[in-house]
Amino acid sequence: MTDIALTMQDDLGNPRFNRGNRLAELLSRNGLIIAILAIVIYGSLASPVFFTAGNMVNVLTSMAIVGIVVVGMTFVLVVGGLADLSVPATIACGAILSLALQPMIGPIPAFVLAIALAGACGLVNGLLVGYIGINPIIATLGVGTIVLGIVQAAVGGVIVYGADPASAALVKSRVLGIPTIALIFLVIAIVGNFVLSRSFWGRWTIATGGNYNAAQASAVPVRAVKAGAFVITALCSGLSGALLGLTLQSARPLVGTGYEFSAITAVVVGGISIMGGFGSVPRAIAGLVFVQLLTNIMVLQGVRTPVQGFVLGLLIAGAVALDVALRKRGAA
Repeated sequence: MTDIALTMQDDLGNPRFNRGNRLAELLSRNGLIIAILAIVIYGSLASPVFFTAGNMVNVLTSMAIVGIVVVGMTFVLVVGGLADLSVPATIACGAILSLALQPMIGPIPAFVLAIALAGACGLVNGLLVGYIGINPIIATLGVGTIVLGIVQAAVGGVIVYGADPASAALVKSRVLGIPTIALIFLVIAIVGNFVLSRSFWGRWTIATGGNYNAAQASAVPVRAVKAGAFVITALCSGLSGALLGLTLQSARPLVGTGYEFSAITAVVVGGISIMGGFGSVPRAIAGLVFVQLLTNIMVLQGVRTPVQGFVLGLLIAGAVALDVALRKRGAA
């Protein structure tokens, strides 16, 4: 079965890069790297604060929280799951429960249980999408709304505060000057990349997203693979939320609002196909780096929040248009 999946992956390969002229291929493969270098040069010239240690630490910390979600969201898009809109709820689940349960069961069990419950939300999403066949947007939006309501009711809709300063100090600590939370993100990214690019599960994920019917005919457990992508995203979101809660030492029900948009933006800008079957964790992280640096420069330049949203929206539209164009070129 693994050989079949491998063959399918090779067949699917990167059809978008197999045809067309060399310039288009060069820009497709290296355009994002060039864009990152350009924005770094612009940022260093436009703001004296951009390259300071304090600003870079802030960028790294912010990137880590979103980046963990990005790793999970990559699986959802590659498997053809469109998007997971329950991310704000699973982040809130991780943040609130990891703090609220501390006085009762201790910080470590609370941390683990919060992530596990977030993963359970992903399991519900996966069952609805993978086995029942409900549209991912509708399923994850509905489950996210219900989960958020349950979390709000559980804590009475109030802000929850941490009771263990030691756990907060650990998350906020640095190793060789690098924030611990950034190192955790690095580990998650390495594991996610290994699973997607080196394991049989990753091959099944790419095969399912590339051609669902062909993968099913090749005995790939397509339903389980599709459901698993949502579980992975929920676990990543729960971990991100738990770390966010420990960092802030407080959490409110809407703490995860906007993270789904940031994660989808990074993944799409990284060149991950919204139709599935193509993408990798490193590409998604490259998209994250570009978006985070661009956002940081806009903040340093005093660009208003609505304008920032407008720019990021244009990025998504451009990335989707490029994806459609490359697909047509590959199919031509």
